[in-house]
Amino acid sequence: MSSAYLVVLGERDAIRWVLAEQRMAFPATQRTEVTALTPDDRLLLYATRGAWHNPTRDRGRLIGTATVTGPVRRLDPPVEIAERAFHSGCRLAIDGVVPYPGGLELQPLVTRLAAFPKPHAWSIYLRRPLLRLTDDDYTLLERELHPLLTTRGLGLSTYPSTKVAAGN
Repeated sequence: MSSAYLVVLGERDAIRWVLAEQRMAFPATQRTEVTALTPDDRLLLYATRGAWHNPTRDRGRLIGTATVTGPVRRLDPPVEIAERAFHSGCRLAIDGVVPYPGGLELQPLVTRLAAFPKPHAWSIYLRRPLLRLTDDDYTLLERELHPLLTTRGLGLSTYPSTKVAAGN
């Protein structure tokens, strides 16, 4: 049975890379939730409020849905995005994208989500690349996000271009 996760993306270049390449990359630090990813796991893509380099203007938003299509593997050489090296990754199928700069704001929903047992300190749970979601959490978020989604091709065309990542 598949699992569901919130993918935390904190940099605009990484967001564009994930959407364009249909891949996810992870830093060298071993995280159990990363190694637990398997094909058919469902992902909700979350852009942090600092991802667009203007946290006073921007809000953290869900911006897309994806499905894991391959196992997490070591990347040799590592992928470099926004001057950070990523040593493992997996393939994705991007199912839908919200056109930039839109998205579903997460903060108003945290009190309804089991993934945030301390809603007053909800942002602390986003200091990792993946946050496991219950099926109920995923269903609620996907239902709220779904009306905002368009195809990957249409959505991707609205996102600002980025530098080409090394190690592709």
